[in-house]
Amino acid sequence: MSKFATPTQVAAQVTQLGQRIRIARLRRGWSVADLASRAGINRNTLSALELGKPGTAVGVCLTVLWALGLERTLDGAADPDADLHGKALEAARRPLRAGKPRKTTDDYDF
Repeated sequence: MSKFATPTQVAAQVTQLGQRIRIARLRRGWSVADLASRAGINRNTLSALELGKPGTAVGVCLTVLWALGLERTLDGAADPDADLHGKALEAARRPLRAGKPRKTTDDYDF
């Protein structure tokens, strides 16, 4: 059984996010225990997040950002309106013209 390997670019982004969370915590003068308590998580889990361990749950990350007051910083993440590639694919599947309206039989028209 092979273990899932995190792509290098993703691992770098997770590490960078962890570093940013650590900087935000330190700027507030909070210890790991302080932020973990505010987020309702274990100190080891927060440490794993700050170290950029990719197995840390996304819910933990969002909760920590909330505890820091930074939850709005992810508002643009995966925004469907910003997905230009996805929008182009969707547009390519649309019919080129609208179909003719179908005639309905009004057998029961009084």
